[in-house]
Amino acid sequence: MCGFDKEKGPGRLMKKGFTLILVGHINFILGAIIHGSILRHISKPNDQITTEFTAANIISVTSGLLSIATGIIAILVSRNLSVWKLHIGLLISSFLNALLSAACGIGLLLAISLTIANEGRGLMLGCNFTDLPINARSPVNADCPFDTTRIYDTALSLWFPCVLLAGLETGLSIWCFVVGLVLRGLGPCSHTYLKEQLEEEALTNRADPEYSLQVRSLIGQHSAYA
Repeated sequence: MCGFDKEKGPGRLMKKGFTLILVGHINFILGAIIHGSILRHISKPNDQITTEFTAANIISVTSGLLSIATGIIAILVSRNLSVWKLHIGLLISSFLNALLSAACGIGLLLAISLTIANEGRGLMLGCNFTDLPINARSPVNADCPFDTTRIYDTALSLWFPCVLLAGLETGLSIWCFVVGLVLRGLGPCSHTYLKEQLEEEALTNRADPEYSLQVRSLIGQHSAYA
């Protein structure tokens, strides 16, 4: 993670940006499918709001959108390493996306755990029961305003990939955040990149002895720090 350099670093950052855009799109699409096929039927059945399902899905969709934005900023930074405003944008977006993606993963794990523990009863809140509540895997036909066929398996099969994507978004966002710190000269990982910048400036301004002396002094300080 600390190996960002001027030669290979921009290419790696661009790849991470494209990956974030791709993962964000997939996560957003899966969240929309979950809402359209499952959660819109149970988000407010009989004035009973399934908070854990709805909140987790909203965070998942929002995380997907923020991942796309972070990926776009990362690509812009990789092509404009000297623009400090883009550095700030990358730091802010990647930090927020890391937090949101982590919250998304935790929320989805909670929804999965509750669904498995209750055998999908939370998915059947919109149905009319005459006796005891039926779980989503029960062979008993329930009077529901929506199709309950394989709703339990469908929900889990969509939630598990979303958890993995949220974890990937978190890791990529943390990497982008560290790169933002490196570009701003902050943190323990910045000394290598700053040393490369100073050495490049020393070669560019070799004709100015006073400037070259100052740069060599700074290089020595960074080498001692490393």
